[in-house]
Amino acid sequence: MGSYIPNSKQETEEMLRFLGLNHVDELFESIPESVKIKGLLNLPEGKSEMELRCVMGGMAEKNTVFKTVLRGAGVYNHYIPSIVKSIVSKERFITAYTPYQPEISQGILQAIFEYQSIICELTHMDASNASVYDGASAAAEAVAMCTDRRKKVLVSETAKPDSIAAIKTYSKAAGRQVVMIPSKNGVSDIDALSENLQDAACFYVEMPNFNGIIEDYEAYSSLLHEAGAKHIMGVNPISLALLKTPDELGADIAVGEGQPLGMGMNFGGPHVGFMAAKSDMVRKLPGRIVGETTDRNGKRAYVLTLQAREQHIRREKASSNICSNQALCALTAVAYVGAMGSLGLTELARQCYYKAHYAARELEKAGLEMLYPEKPFFHEFITKAPRDTDKLMEALAQEGILGGLPMEEGILWCFTEMVSKQEIGKLCAIVRKVG
Repeated sequence: MGSYIPNSKQETEEMLRFLGLNHVDELFESIPESVKIKGLLNLPEGKSEMELRCVMGGMAEKNTVFKTVLRGAGVYNHYIPSIVKSIVSKERFITAYTPYQPEISQGILQAIFEYQSIICELTHMDASNASVYDGASAAAEAVAMCTDRRKKVLVSETAKPDSIAAIKTYSKAAGRQVVMIPSKNGVSDIDALSENLQDAACFYVEMPNFNGIIEDYEAYSSLLHEAGAKHIMGVNPISLALLKTPDELGADIAVGEGQPLGMGMNFGGPHVGFMAAKSDMVRKLPGRIVGETTDRNGKRAYVLTLQAREQHIRREKASSNICSNQALCALTAVAYVGAMGSLGLTELARQCYYKAHYAARELEKAGLEMLYPEKPFFHEFITKAPRDTDKLMEALAQEGILGGLPMEEGILWCFTEMVSKQEIGKLCAIVRKVG
């Protein structure tokens, strides 16, 4: 025990006396003996730092490092300017957690306020919270915002699997009914949506959807608002520099995964979920909202606002159990957007769009047919599967290329600014060779 708990024998004996116990083992009497480990664990001898580095380096060499990444499906490979890491790795930021004492956390509060402002500018929504854990939890929290009275939740089958799973998990615990709106020709079936609107609280759909397609969101908004339901849109933040915003498309809540805003793919995390809403729903936003005000000397100051909705204050009456935020990841998004600027983000979105469309045309020439040729897309699309998808993926991997995501319908490809014209040509040559 002494190896893991930094208490001296005297300190341990004092604590046991205070608790009225004779031995540390008595602290764990409530745990069944059948699940306790008997004796010592069969662990190898400890290693020095140098030895450990050699072992870990050997393990790392077994990984495959791809030079070209053609897979997205929710996490995307973008170039991150060096200044982003330089800013967020500063000690004053990287050691900071969520501001439970906001009066002494003005720097962190300002960073969060800037993040909220950026999310509002991207989505054109009225207010944003200080972030949540990831895009999937943001989608589930948005559904919770809409289900005070009505308990039926409509979710498009074209949404990302992790978003759907999170919404179902949250809803099951809260007693909500989740109705899946089927996909028709790659997009949400609007007839099925119309048929299920009675007593529906909200509809969740994504832009672009998991198939990469941009749907008719304005049509959905009209139907939903006529039925008294809310429209929740999950959006790719980079696409908003080029496409219509959720506000322009009639959404009530906009959520999404903020990973494309300066965060690496990181094996799936940590990332950041963003949430923004119209003014009439601000009081239902979960977690933290930072507001700007002035102090008693008239100087600009920042405060936590509407915090009383949080679980650690209101307990069972809280609208959410989110009582934290991804402060460092949110700061990363601020640094990234600040480095890119509005013109840079627009150029980035254009490169994603045009490279993906160029790649789609070239892949068709190489023999891979588009699954939804008439549907508009941003930087992802599905091609029908070749005769042997595994053989194609293996051939690409041998050339240092991570191919698109194999799906039941075909292959989901993604092209960002990180993919060059030459790499697209190499991809198409391999497709031709594999046949």
